Amino acid sequence: MNKKKILNDPVYGFITVPSDFLFDIINHPYFQRLRRIKQLGLTEMVYPGALHTRFHHALGAMHLMDTALQTLKSKNNEINDKELEASLIAILLHDIGHGPFSHALETAIFKNVHHEDLSLHIMQMLNEAFDGRLNLAIDIFKDKYERRFFHQLVSSQLDVDRLDYLNRDSFYTGVYEGKIGADRIIKMLDVANDQLVVEEKAIYSIENFLVSRRLMYWQVYLHKTVISAENMVLRVVQRARELMQQGVEVPASPNLRFFLASDLTMQDFKQDNSILERFVSLDDHDVWGGIKLWAAHPDKVLSFLSNSILSRRLFKVIISSKPIEEDMLLGISELVQEKFDVSEDEVKYLMISGKISNNAYDVEGQTINMLTKSGYIVDVADASDLPSIRALSTKVEKYYVCYPKEVATL
Repeated sequence: MNKKKILNDPVYGFITVPSDFLFDIINHPYFQRLRRIKQLGLTEMVYPGALHTRFHHALGAMHLMDTALQTLKSKNNEINDKELEASLIAILLHDIGHGPFSHALETAIFKNVHHEDLSLHIMQMLNEAFDGRLNLAIDIFKDKYERRFFHQLVSSQLDVDRLDYLNRDSFYTGVYEGKIGADRIIKMLDVANDQLVVEEKAIYSIENFLVSRRLMYWQVYLHKTVISAENMVLRVVQRARELMQQGVEVPASPNLRFFLASDLTMQDFKQDNSILERFVSLDDHDVWGGIKLWAAHPDKVLSFLSNSILSRRLFKVIISSKPIEEDMLLGISELVQEKFDVSEDEVKYLMISGKISNNAYDVEGQTINMLTKSGYIVDVADASDLPSIRALSTKVEKYYVCYPKEVATL
């Protein structure tokens, strides 16, 4: 069987699957599940074109990783075939632990299980299935490999994950202001003192990358209507969980029912392989199927939320640069209770408040290192003529409250 496949990607054009083993991983059911998980969750409620999946993103990140490694090799950085393949595997599988609707439902389906931990667990299960051939990829993913720059390509403030999702999300949403010069940045990468660095002449491309990232967060990922939609789906699943655990009959697919009826920990996954098999059969369709069934449920909170989501009757959102005043929250809460005849405890499903934040560059985290023409390695934020990068590191926090539009007219 010919496993050297060429794929037509809308963002990069023709990309290749570099090895037979990578093809086998892509063809595995655990990876194929990513076709059924949208990259941007409920963002399609605002940008109708945002229908791409985690599968698309993983393949795009693999392509950029291959391009980056070939660039580093061309600059006399020694990278052997095992390191190259392991790096491609690590980035290909970096998101394999995402559940339905990606980030939106991570805290609703599980209590204390994070997708990064599930990704690692799935990689370890695949490693057993493939007789230890993922050992090096797992070390790179965990930042345990001695050559640290490989991990920086997988996870850092200038990793190929971010380069792909910014390019891809910009493309599919049509927010072209978020497009970055990924090719230019990758061509300017190098390694110095076992650190990933970017050549000084790419400093303006880095600035554009950070500006685009901030713009995409405010305009796409943290768009107020996206916040409303994702919170509504989060609450409807939480309500289904609460009812189910109270003994109320709530229809759902067998696997969704299993997770909503249980409070699982990562330890449970490690002790019982059948739980992982259930998880890798769970995707966006289970949740949408549940919401369609719940629209006719006798519980008025569950049915109202489900019908509202299906009809795109999204909650009104108020966003403020300051914390929402308690008097205002109390007033909205009372209006919701009166309008929908719900208890004080049930209001939390119909009036949702919280905080969002955004800083494009974290100067306290793993920095983006710039290699100067003089051979020095400096933080890009310290570049003398680019104070804007330092400004982009400032965390901006906003506060929100969202609630049914029916009470807005009272």
